[in-house]
Amino acid sequence: MEWLKETLRHYPEIAVFFTLAVGFYIGKIKIGKFTLGTVTAVLLVGILVGQWDIQLTGSSKAIFFLLFLFSMGYSIGPQFFQGLKKDGLSQALFSAVICISSLALGYVLALLFGFTPGTGAGLLSGANTCSAIIGVAGDSISKLDITEGLKKEWTDQIAVAYAVTYIFGTAGTAWFLSVIGPIILGGNVAEKAKELEAEMGTSGEEGENITTAYDRVAFRAYTVTKELFKEGMTVRGLENYMLNRHKPLYVQRIRRKGEVIEVRQDTVIQQHDVIAVSGQRTQIVGAEEYLGEEVIDPELLSFPIEVVNVTVSKKAIVGHTLASCRRNDLVHGIGIRKLLRSGIEMPVTNRTTLEKGDVLELVGAKEDLDSAVKAIGYKEKSGIETDIVYVGLGIVLGSLFGALTVKAGDIPLSISTSGGSLIAGLFFGWLRTRRPVFGNIPAPSVWLLQKLGLHMFIAIVGISSSSGFIKGLEQEGINLFIAGVILSILPMLLALYLARYVFKFHPAVALGACAGAHDESAALLAVQDAVKSKIPALGYTVTYAVANILLTISGAIIVMLLYHS
Repeated sequence: MEWLKETLRHYPEIAVFFTLAVGFYIGKIKIGKFTLGTVTAVLLVGILVGQWDIQLTGSSKAIFFLLFLFSMGYSIGPQFFQGLKKDGLSQALFSAVICISSLALGYVLALLFGFTPGTGAGLLSGANTCSAIIGVAGDSISKLDITEGLKKEWTDQIAVAYAVTYIFGTAGTAWFLSVIGPIILGGNVAEKAKELEAEMGTSGEEGENITTAYDRVAFRAYTVTKELFKEGMTVRGLENYMLNRHKPLYVQRIRRKGEVIEVRQDTVIQQHDVIAVSGQRTQIVGAEEYLGEEVIDPELLSFPIEVVNVTVSKKAIVGHTLASCRRNDLVHGIGIRKLLRSGIEMPVTNRTTLEKGDVLELVGAKEDLDSAVKAIGYKEKSGIETDIVYVGLGIVLGSLFGALTVKAGDIPLSISTSGGSLIAGLFFGWLRTRRPVFGNIPAPSVWLLQKLGLHMFIAIVGISSSSGFIKGLEQEGINLFIAGVILSILPMLLALYLARYVFKFHPAVALGACAGAHDESAALLAVQDAVKSKIPALGYTVTYAVANILLTISGAIIVMLLYHS
C-alpha cells in the first residue's frame, strides 16, 4: 500500500485514471434498483485517493470540463432550439420557470443556513443533479477578488455540498415523481398513458422497450382470400386501404401460382396470391382480418433489407406526424425501429411528431431507404471518424467568446470559458443539422467526450478537494442534507401543480417534463417504469435541454449572488 501511495504521488496522472476506473465500477453496482451513480462514486473515490496528498495541476480539469460542455451542447443543441419554437415553447417555458424557482430557493436556503458561495453552488448542483454546475461555479469563484486561500476553500466546499445532496437529489426525486407525482396529477396515470398510446396509434406492447427479442418492425406473409381481393386490388390501393384503418403496411413481394413476381404500385393483387408485407409490429398484428390466413413462406420472405440511422433535417418532414409522412409517401416501404431525441428513446406512434435533430433507425429495402433518406434528412455515417477540427474550433471560439468581460458598474461580468464552450456546443450542434456535410461527431464519440470529460473533471475535483472535505462535512453535513431535501422536493412539487393546473400537460407527459426540468434521466426511467409507458419521454427532451443550459448558468449566478450578499 505504501508503494502504491508513493507511486501515485509521483505520478498523479495514474491517480486520476485509478479514481476513474474504481469510481465507475462502484457507481454501476446495483442494490435493488438503487445505484450510487458514476459521477458521485468517482467524486467520493477521488476524495479518498486525495487523502494520500496527491498534487494535480489546475489546468487539467478545465480541459476535460470544456470537452464535456461542448459535447453536451452539441448533443442537445437541435432540441434546445426546437424548444424555443412554437411547438415546444410551453415545455421550454415550464422548464425555465422550474429552473429559476430552484435557483431562487437555493439562494434563499443558502442565506438561511449561512452557506458560503461554494457550499451554495454545491447544494444547487447536487439537489438538481446537475454536475456541470460544479465546474461553472468553480470557474466563477476563481475570478472573484478574494485571497487564493479562500478561493481554494470555497471551491472545495462545492464538492462537499454536491456529494452530500446528490444521492437524495437522484433517488429522492425519482421516488417522489414516480410515487407521489401520479397522485398529485389526479391518479390513474398509467391508464391515461395507455389511452394516449391508443389515440396515438400504438399499444402497451409498443411501450415496452424489449430490445432482446422484440422487434418493432415485422415482415409477414399472407394468402389473400378476403372479398376485398375478389375483383383485384392494386398494391397502392391496398396500402391506402390499410393506412385509412390506421394499420399501415407495405407490400414487398408477391407469389402467384408458385412464382415470385415483381411488385410495383400498380401491380394488381389477386385472390389466393401470397403477399409479403412489412410494417410496425403493433399495427400489422391482426392483419388477417383484412388479408387472409398468415402463412410460412421462407423463400418469399428471404429478401435483403438494410438498417440505417437517419437524422431528421428536411423542412418537408419536420413538424409532421409519422402518419402524415406515410400518407404523403415520404417513408414508403420503411419500418421504424427506434426514434431517439437527445439520446432518449421516444414512443413510435402514428401521432409522434418528428423534430429537427431526431435520429430514426429505419429498416427496409435499399431503394426504399434511399428514397426515404432524401425525404427525411441525412444518413449517419457508418464510420467512427470524428471531425476533430469541428470540435477544436468550436471549443476555441466558444472559450474566446466566454473570456470576454463587460462591466456593470464596478462588477465585471462574463459567461466564462465554460459557459462559452456550452453555447458553442449548442450552436455547432444546431449547425450540424442545418449543414450535415461537415461536423460529424458519431454518437459513440459524443458519449465518450461527455462521459470521459465529465468524469475526468470530477475525479480531479475529488482529489484536489480531498483535504477540505472531511472538515466541511463535519461543519455543514446535517444542514446540507436538510437543505438538499428541500431544494430537491419543493421545485418538483411546484412543477407538478404547474404542469396540471397552469400548463395543463397530459399527466404522463407532465411527469416526463418534471424529470427533464430536474435534469435527471433516472427520474424519467422511474416514471416510465411507474406508468409502464414511454409516453413521459414526450415531455422530457425539450425540458431537459433547457434545464441543462439554465442550471449550468445558474452555477455562476448563485456564486455572484452569495458573494455580493
